Amino acid sequence: MDIPRIFNITESAHRIHNPITPEKLATLGAALRLESGARVLDLGSGSGEMLCTWARDHGVIGTGIDMSQLFTEQAKLRAEELGVADQVKFIHGDAAGYVSDEKVSVAACVGATWIAGGVGGTIELLARSLRPGGIILIGEPYWRQLPPTEDIAKGCLANSISDFLILPELLASFVRLGYDIVEMVLADQDGWDRYEAAKWLTMHRWLEANPDDELAKDVRANLTSEPERYAAYTREYLGWGVFALMLR
Repeated sequence: MDIPRIFNITESAHRIHNPITPEKLATLGAALRLESGARVLDLGSGSGEMLCTWARDHGVIGTGIDMSQLFTEQAKLRAEELGVADQVKFIHGDAAGYVSDEKVSVAACVGATWIAGGVGGTIELLARSLRPGGIILIGEPYWRQLPPTEDIAKGCLANSISDFLILPELLASFVRLGYDIVEMVLADQDGWDRYEAAKWLTMHRWLEANPDDELAKDVRANLTSEPERYAAYTREYLGWGVFALMLR
């Protein structure tokens, strides 16, 4: 079980696999008013930066599940590096359908709502692990401005304009599902730059070290086209945020 290898290559040097900076991740942790000993579940936990830093800074206890074997191993190393390996554990596995044996204070899926077929299904899945009065965290893209054409939406790597909502409509969708929006932290263009541009150096160095790899042609094509595509489309049109929800 693993994610497509291209993502393990392009994001192998990332600590955060979303367009959010470490500073904004810290802002989110503080905004949630986390208490020491609170249990956190993170579905699609990547390299574990959220759980590990929150364990260090707020004393939370956490479990993360991710399909990438590489990212899961990186998460375990990060926990050791920050001295929180006794507070957090990381499981290499499929987060789809995962329900915690013990109810948690925060149930999160930050940037991987595809695991349950979209936002609504993911909220329903997370709610099954949540204690009464707990918080659900959803990380999700939205349109900063509505693309004028379907071709521009595809330039943002969406299938169509209908894949995402503008921010007010995304917030309204949470309300329709019966939740209050109690906090949000939104990525900015600098966060997008750190997420996307960091891939380019990784790809260049990987190509230097692996010129004969079967994926070298694909990685070369990505490195050639991605900077221009990103600057023309994603950076201008696509937003991203983490939204904290509590059952009304």
